[in-house]
Amino acid sequence: MLATLFRLSGILLRRGLILVTTLLLLAACAAVTPAPTLAVAQLAPNGTLRAAINYGNPLLATRDANGDARGVSVDLAQELARRLGVSLELVIYTAAGKVVEGIKAGDWDVGFFAIDPVRAADTDFTAPYLNIEGAYLVPEASPITRNEDVDRAGVRVAAAKGSAYDLYLTRTLKQARLVHAPTSQAVTDTLLAQKLEVAAGVKQQMQADARRLPGLRLLDGRFMEIRQAMAVPKGRADGADYLRKFVEEMKASGFIAGSLRRHGIEGAVVANPAGQE
Repeated sequence: MLATLFRLSGILLRRGLILVTTLLLLAACAAVTPAPTLAVAQLAPNGTLRAAINYGNPLLATRDANGDARGVSVDLAQELARRLGVSLELVIYTAAGKVVEGIKAGDWDVGFFAIDPVRAADTDFTAPYLNIEGAYLVPEASPITRNEDVDRAGVRVAAAKGSAYDLYLTRTLKQARLVHAPTSQAVTDTLLAQKLEVAAGVKQQMQADARRLPGLRLLDGRFMEIRQAMAVPKGRADGADYLRKFVEEMKASGFIAGSLRRHGIEGAVVANPAGQE
């Protein structure tokens, strides 16, 4: 009986090893499966993936102590280049509006910025990979206490020119007036310098400014959800299709969640699968 048990154990062990080996081989094959030729040609037409990286949103990308780019958008760009089998060039910008301007100049092949119908005229978006909140900041003594109180006559709102929330507020504010700052980081300074009533921006930036500068108050809740996605210039259908599948895999695999943890990013939420936003 004991000998029989040993033989059965040996058989099961060998079968288990074979199964594990097979799974590892399948995983390895999947990892090196080449991207479709046309998708590679559209995403990296010069043999290098040129990825637009926006330092204007520190939730997506910043510089480390050595001055090198780091963040979730950088990690995604590196992984995409690896899968395409091409080299990577990071094209650095200081504001989302400048990234969008780079489309017409042909300066990049893949971008990371928020979905907006105005931007969709020149780009094809993936589904969002991150969701973040837009929030209002006001002086401590301001009579404005709710997001709904902002859109009133005589209220001036500072916003970064060309940002997702600038585009959104341009469409939705009926009485309040927008005043543009050059970058997201300059919005609150513009509020104070021009004695404006409200600053609008990414919630984490507004919170950081409230800690940095005394006499400011963050309104509860959010005035919009900012859906961060990847994008390609119009006219690259195969590249856009590959990119959409890539983003869904990065969400489902935990790659994006792991990147957020590794970089210590809080306040950004991994988006739901496409179609379930």
